[in-house]
This record gives sequence, structure tokens and C-alpha cells, in this order.
Amino acid sequence: MKDTLGAPRSLLLLGGTSEIGLATARRLIARRTRTVWLAGRPSPALDAAADQLRALGADVRTVAFDALAPAATHEDVLGRVFAGAAEEGGIDLVLLAFGLLGDQARDEERPQDAVRVAQTNYTGAVSSGLVCAAALQAQGRGYLVVLSSVAGERARRIDFIYGSSKAGLDTFAQGLGDAMQGTGVHVMVVRPGFVRSKMTAGREEAPLATTPEAVAEAIETGLRRRSETVWVPGSLRVVMSALRHVPRPLFRRIPV
Repeated sequence: MKDTLGAPRSLLLLGGTSEIGLATARRLIARRTRTVWLAGRPSPALDAAADQLRALGADVRTVAFDALAPAATHEDVLGRVFAGAAEEGGIDLVLLAFGLLGDQARDEERPQDAVRVAQTNYTGAVSSGLVCAAALQAQGRGYLVVLSSVAGERARRIDFIYGSSKAGLDTFAQGLGDAMQGTGVHVMVVRPGFVRSKMTAGREEAPLATTPEAVAEAIETGLRRRSETVWVPGSLRVVMSALRHVPRPLFRRIPV
């Protein structure tokens, strides 16, 4: 259950090694989140992430989860997580934070790599998102936070494969939020801009770049306000409102 300050007591992080996800977990643990499930592919990185959160005082369990294996790990594995959590008060917050950036130039030449980006960011998210939303609905309450991206707002030459997958995810999450109205389940879509992280290391930084810690802070604030959409930084809302209407020939020349 959430405490009187609104902080979730329990967190299921889909994408257990995500820098944004872990930054959010650290922030929530500081505000009394006590139980964390880290769902991801078994690896030394997942184990290290669990140890880091345990050092902060949380009870952390790792869960073998693969976004690309919905038949094998989504309904069965996540169903068992929710069943076990029911004995401890349920899961207050699910953070869907896994994703694959890909390499635009390579992915254009190797369509199967492009498919992997799409299946991870969209298909995997649709499957696991529906499983978790149904489980939260069954327990009668909870938050589902979906990590989207400003890249999904408009196709750009430099990342349209990744951006298109995030556009699909964003639309799915908005519709899921509408479907959950009145059920006790609240869906929040988070749209960060360029995030300085290991995933973007070596890439040219875009304007209004942010950090995993800043996204985590925005997620926490959004939860407190019961926001439906969160932009990080907030000024991106205005920027994208304008860019959405720029004619395509002109948009192609804008360095965004």
C-alpha cells in the first residue's frame, strides 16, 4: 500500500538494469519504497543493480524477464510475481522502462535488427503492459508508468526506426490509460528528451538534454500529481507543440 505521503511501498521495474528505472527506484526507496522486483535478463548487471538497491535498505528480488519472449516470460513470470506480491499487500507501481535504441544506419541496412528494435520497444511493451494492467486491475489499484520518448512525437531522419517504435508505444499507453479509467489503475506516460546515459554514450547530444536522475525526479512528481503525461524537461511540451506543425521540408533542415 502507498503511505500517507503517496510514496509506493512496492515497485516492479520492467527493465531491471535501466538507468532511468534504477534512478527512479533509488529515489522512491529514499521515500519509503521497501520492496522492489527487478525484472530483466539474468546477468551480472542485474545482480549488481539488486545489490545496490539492497544497500539502500530495500528488499530486492530479481525476476527473469525478456521483452522479446512474451510467450515464455510475460504472463507466466509476471503472473507469479503478482500472485506472490498479493500475500504482501500487492504491487503499488509498475515502471515499464526497458527499451532498445538501436543503430539507425546499421538497422536500415539490416532489417532484422530494425525488427528487434520494434519488437523490444513496442511488441514487448504491449504484451507486458497488458499483463501488468490486468493484474493491477484485479487487485483494484496501482500505477503503471510507461517510459516513452520525445522521439515518438515526430519522425526524424536520424532515428526514425527507434522513434516509430516509441510512437506506437506512446499511443498504446495513452489508450491503455483510457481503458483503465474507473478501475483504480492509473497510467502515466513519460516523454524524456535526449537522456545522457550509457545507452546514448558517443551520440551527438540533442538540445534540452536531461539525465536519468532528472527523469526520476519528474516521475516522482508526476506520481504525486497523478499526471497522465510527463515531459522531461517540461519545456519540451512547448517545443514539440511547435515542431509538430512545422512543414516537412522545413523540419528536415532543423537540427533536432
